[in-house]
Amino acid sequence: MRRGITATALVATLALAATACGSDEETGEGKSSGELSGTVTWWDTSTVGSEDKVFKKIAEGFEKEHPKVDVKYVNVPFGEAQNKFKNAAQSGSGAPDVIRSEVAWTPEFADLGYLAPLDGTAALKDQDDFLEQAAASTKYKDKTYAVPQVIDSMGIFYNKKIFADAGVEVPKTIADLKTVSEKIKKKTGKTGLYLRGDDAYWFLSFLYGEGGDLVDAKSKTVTVDKPEGVKAFETVKDLVDSGAAKTDATDGWENMQSSFKDGKVAMMINGPWAVADTLTGKEFTDKANLGIAPVPAGSAAQGAPQGGHNLAVYAGSKNLDASYAFVDYMTSVQSQAQTAGELNLLPTRTSAYAKQEAVDSEIVQFFKPVVETAVERPWIPETGSLFAPLVTEYTKVLTGQTTPEKAASATGDSYRKLLKGWK
Repeated sequence: MRRGITATALVATLALAATACGSDEETGEGKSSGELSGTVTWWDTSTVGSEDKVFKKIAEGFEKEHPKVDVKYVNVPFGEAQNKFKNAAQSGSGAPDVIRSEVAWTPEFADLGYLAPLDGTAALKDQDDFLEQAAASTKYKDKTYAVPQVIDSMGIFYNKKIFADAGVEVPKTIADLKTVSEKIKKKTGKTGLYLRGDDAYWFLSFLYGEGGDLVDAKSKTVTVDKPEGVKAFETVKDLVDSGAAKTDATDGWENMQSSFKDGKVAMMINGPWAVADTLTGKEFTDKANLGIAPVPAGSAAQGAPQGGHNLAVYAGSKNLDASYAFVDYMTSVQSQAQTAGELNLLPTRTSAYAKQEAVDSEIVQFFKPVVETAVERPWIPETGSLFAPLVTEYTKVLTGQTTPEKAASATGDSYRKLLKGWK
């Protein structure tokens, strides 16, 4: 396993952190005569301008219930949070009490010893209420190190007006996608699809659609460079080369969102986390103009990745009791129902889907069956690190700097260096 420091040194570091410096160097006893108190620093990685406002509001509700607890809300850019947390935790200074962890980060942080086990704590209540696939990402070596906050997957977002102007239907396969894009270009002059080119998460639907995967954790085998992986790289390259899609090498999120919101492209692949921002676009002043459908199927299957975020507690937190209570509050049925209603994010608790806010959300109702059939990533410590070599090759393929065969081979070679002893 990859570790930043030895296990013995890490235990000593965290012991010192718990007794001396605490999280973010804040003071606070946590409990006084049974009442929670002190500071809980929370690193939220949600989207600024939409999601962050709602999560901050929910956190303020926790403060109202526990007036002696001060929640120090910090929005950390998603792309920076993983390494920033690892650096802070390893140094024993500046780490938050609670972090919103992308599902793939949880086993990595747990393997490094940076997370507090939550079994038997106030953070983990009504475990049987969590969706099985959501709970899977919180486990590591038979212990629970996080609580699932939201679960998600991906679909194809489309502009209904452009589709109507072009006289086309929603594509169900990659072949349909190319045909539909060609007709849209001919009838409206607009590009069919914006394919984000600087984030390999957007590649997974194509990989799964060809029957491939990054690795097989059970057999400890790298699979990204098998024929299915090469075919997936060929598929995305063909979409760009044929003009069915446009792409980018940098600033992909902003380019994709602005192109779709301004009506420059007819489609994009995205998830429920993007709905709130998408609806701020001029094309979607009438919310009914936004359509969402399953990602087009490849030659082998219709596949979309399972994503989401967990809440985890830093092992060196000086205020564990309040941190556990905060995690419980933020992942409660009512909190999840609120985010479903205001942000169209999918709950991780089964009972939250019966709440009116979730029932009334068309986005939640659409994505629920998608999530139930989404492809899980391997919950190994290195999962989060698999994306760095993959995105390098993915971007190079889309921008014509390498071939699908070379990209798949180079990614596989990188994985075998990362995963010692794997085939």
